[in-house]
Amino acid sequence: MWRNLASNALTLGIVALLVLGGVIARGQQMYAAAGPHEQAICLRVERNATMMAVSRQLEAQGAVRDARIFRIGAQYSGKADALKFGSYLIPPRASMAEIVEIVTRGGQSTCGTEINFRIGVVSTDVVVRELDPATSRYVEMVAFDPAAGAPPEVYGKALAEADVRLRVTVAEGATSWQVVEALKAADFLTGEAGPVPPEGSLAPDSYEVRRGTDRAALLAEMAARQARILADLWAARAPGLPIATPEEALILASIVEKETAVPEERGRVASVFVNRLRQGMKLQTDPTVIYGITGGRGTLGRGLRQSELRAATPYNTYVIDGLPPTPIANPGRASIAAALNPDDTRYLFFVADGTGGHAFAETLAEHNRNVARWRQIEAQRAGQ
Repeated sequence: MWRNLASNALTLGIVALLVLGGVIARGQQMYAAAGPHEQAICLRVERNATMMAVSRQLEAQGAVRDARIFRIGAQYSGKADALKFGSYLIPPRASMAEIVEIVTRGGQSTCGTEINFRIGVVSTDVVVRELDPATSRYVEMVAFDPAAGAPPEVYGKALAEADVRLRVTVAEGATSWQVVEALKAADFLTGEAGPVPPEGSLAPDSYEVRRGTDRAALLAEMAARQARILADLWAARAPGLPIATPEEALILASIVEKETAVPEERGRVASVFVNRLRQGMKLQTDPTVIYGITGGRGTLGRGLRQSELRAATPYNTYVIDGLPPTPIANPGRASIAAALNPDDTRYLFFVADGTGGHAFAETLAEHNRNVARWRQIEAQRAGQ
């Protein structure tokens, strides 16, 4: 009898182990399998949140099938106590293992509210927006001028969120003075900006920052990024260019940047100036004259006068030979690339064509016809 009892107990034990092994295998399979959610979700992890609270939140949002398995898997992987607060975009069908990795690796929030401080050529604004996880597109909540008085209430609420993402975006063609002056109004930054960096030395780009980022440190990052871009593109430049140094390339790139906002035109615009430099022709470009008047401190706000076009100044390319002494703005990567690898053309002239782009010409006679057409378009618009 005792032998039978022992045998039965052993059998039951083996069965229990097999069942337990099956349960564990099933749990592991569920932990690694694709999640049930068909659309991305935004998961907000509060400060000092527990894995239990997050697992229940995920289960309620339909991102995991079993909160208990999620917690056990996080514990088994050694990440149960490694939660990082923030707002995280959970991709569609993400597995429990992938979600644990997302909420424990830290870094910038990937969804939720974002404040984008945008420094433009004409104006600066602040945009508060929220990422819609279903479409991965931002929904704008408010946009305002930071210099126009008290900011809207929604901005203050967004800035008070611990996990709000902060961004500073510099547009191509903004001057160094404009960047420095704008950064003074960014109230989530700290410290003095310091002297205005050399013109052209800042990379137009979008910069993720943290609350309390030092203004001078941010400007140094912009300068370091521009230096890397210029060095990389200078090394890959076309042979035989009438440009002796990277600094001259930056000057030419800034002129290209100010002359066209059409991406596909940059190479052609650059070719006009390169062809003129090769032939010893004056560049005759209005943006350099304007920079000589404003010093990069904002826009001119009016047309150029004949007296200004005739004045002998270092930036008047209707009078001087070759390039002006410095860049006239901060050019983006695409304009630097165009200056160093321009299109292969014989163009020597261009003028606005009424569509936002330009009409290019190889001869003065052709150019004069293009100018006449542009004058007709201007006259028609003025009469409307």
